[in-house]
Parts: sequence; C-alpha cells; structure tokens
Amino acid sequence: MRVVVAPDSFGGTLSASAAAAAIARGWNEAAPGDDVVRIPLADGGTGFLDVLHTALGGTVHTLTVTGPLGDPVEASWLRVGDTAYVESASACGLQHVPRTGRTPAAARAATTRGVGELLVAARDAGAREIVVGLGGSATSDGGAGMLAALGAVAVDTDGTPLPDGGASLARCARLHGHVDLGDARLVAAADVDNPLLGPHGAAAVFGPQKGADEATVAVLDAALAVFADALAATLGADVREEQGAGAAGGMGAALLAMGARRVSGAGLVRELVGLDAALDELAGAGAGVAVTGEGSFDWQSLRGKLVTTVARAAADRGVPCLVLAGQVSVGRREAAAAGVDSAWSVADDAGGVEASMADPEGTLAALAARVARQWSH
Repeated sequence: MRVVVAPDSFGGTLSASAAAAAIARGWNEAAPGDDVVRIPLADGGTGFLDVLHTALGGTVHTLTVTGPLGDPVEASWLRVGDTAYVESASACGLQHVPRTGRTPAAARAATTRGVGELLVAARDAGAREIVVGLGGSATSDGGAGMLAALGAVAVDTDGTPLPDGGASLARCARLHGHVDLGDARLVAAADVDNPLLGPHGAAAVFGPQKGADEATVAVLDAALAVFADALAATLGADVREEQGAGAAGGMGAALLAMGARRVSGAGLVRELVGLDAALDELAGAGAGVAVTGEGSFDWQSLRGKLVTTVARAAADRGVPCLVLAGQVSVGRREAAAAGVDSAWSVADDAGGVEASMADPEGTLAALAARVARQWSH
C-alpha cells in the first residue's frame, strides 16, 4: 500500500519534518512492505519557511529584528527568484515568549514590528512579491507594529506615536506617514479565516493562548475596533469583517488593508510542495491512505487549518485520510464532515499528555504503528 504522510508541526514539540519522520518510522515498523512518502507541510504559521525552503530551495536571509516583547531576535525570510516568503512567527511568534512570560501584560504589549522589519529587508533586496505566512504569533496589535516599521505610525489625537502593543491602540486616532513597499505585491497566507473582532476575532479566540485573561481580551478587542477605524480612514479599506483579518493577532487586517491578496496558507504550501500530485498517485493506485496531523485537532482545525485542507483534498480523490494528533477534541461527526476518516490521539495512546510529551517522537511513532496495523493491507 502507498502511504502519503503529510503532517503539520506539532506545536512547539515537533517540526513538520520530525513529525513526518516519526509517523513514517512507526508505519514502516508495522507494515514494512508499504511505500511511505513523506511530505512535511505547514500552513502560514510556524514551519512555513522551513517547509518551503526544503521544497523550493532558494536563499534564506537571517537578520536581527524586534521581537514580540521588544527584545532583539533572529528571524529569517526566504528568497526564491523574485518572490520573498516571510514567516511572521519567526519574528513575533509564541516561541519567543516563555510560557511563564505569557501574561496579560505581555499580551497587551506584544508587537509585530519585527515582521515589518523583515518586509523592509525583502523590499530593499528587490523582491517583486512578498508572501507573508500568518499564524503562531504572540501578538494582538492588528499589525500596527508592522505598519510602523513600514512607515505608517499609529498616533493619538495630538499626533504622538503610540507605544507598541495592542492595548495602546485604544488611543489611535490615525496613521501618520505612508506604507512603503516599493513595487512589491503582497500576499497574506492566512492559517485561519477568523474576522478581526468579536467572539470569533483575534483577541477572543487567540488572545488566551498568548496570556490574555478575560479582562485583557476585552481591552484588546475594543482597541482593535478603534484601530480598524483608523485603518479604514487612512488606507481606505474597512477589512474588519473579512476572512483572515483576525489571523496572527489581527496582522491579517493590516495586510488586507494594504491591498494584500489573501490565500490559504495551507493551500499555498500544498500547491508548492506537490501534495496534489502525490494524492493523485494514491487515487490512481487504488490502494493508499493519506496521514496528516498536528499538535491539537480541535474546532480551530475545522476553520481552514492544514489537517482539514489535506483531508478535503484526499476526500475529493476518494482517498481515506487519517489524523494523528497530540490531542483530539473534534467529534467523529465533525471530523467526517471535514473529510477525516479517523482521528487518533497520541496522548490517549500513550496514557496521558505527560507521557506523550516525555517522548514525543517515540509516542507518535508508536501510535503510527498501531494505526498501520489496522489500516495496512
């Protein structure tokens, strides 16, 4: 049997490449006669650059930029021909904030300025198209820091520049200056379709994982509403209700207001790494299965994230799709509606989250072996 292993990263635990290797190892141990093909994937979030560099080649440029809490961090962008690929999480991702530092104060102050600094570097290098992968951020500033690095600074009614961070945007009267990206076209590769505001917006849905408590979520949501007014007045586009505006703490809104074309991050990667061709081969062979996975298969996964993109692509070709995830909270009916034939939890198989985290590669491989014994034929 032919098996296409195409997982996302497992949060900060396993990269997509490591997850694919673990699944392939476990599957081959249980079914050594199967032909297992590894295609590590990413949506717009963490791992976006690594996966694309592996598939496309190109040149990785690394520089020091402003991190989410203002400290300098190392971040990278990838050039392939005239196209620049920027992983926003490399500059402002949660990996730059230790778990003990994910406090309400940090959630209010986190900035996307470093992402803007990456865009400036790509612009200055002559990129004609800049694709920004969105997801995995520690920020909720609506992209205000990014815009400031590009020349459009959020100011109050007196024209005083506001401090970095989402909370300060409650005092935003307008943007001073102009965004300068030269002739480069922008593409926003969003991992989710959330709007900017409200119960499904950037602050409410993603703020808690960044340290925001209930009061901070309310502060950030109100501040982002004020900032949306400033974006509309200054850039001429009211994007607060657009799909993907809430991606990466509202950075999607700033990019859309700048005229970026929105694409699915997972869909873009799927196209560039050749997943469709691999699935076509599975369908043609008549005996195969697709295996995908991520850290947590939950309701957010159903809003356009990678595992459901893979599942739907497989379902369109009549290929069964299995999900192996660190934890699973999606019911069978919801999973089936998304094209998933079966979902398996590493934590359940290992006897708990703590046990699975003690040896993430080993427990994922063990689960893959168990699944292979049921599905290989």
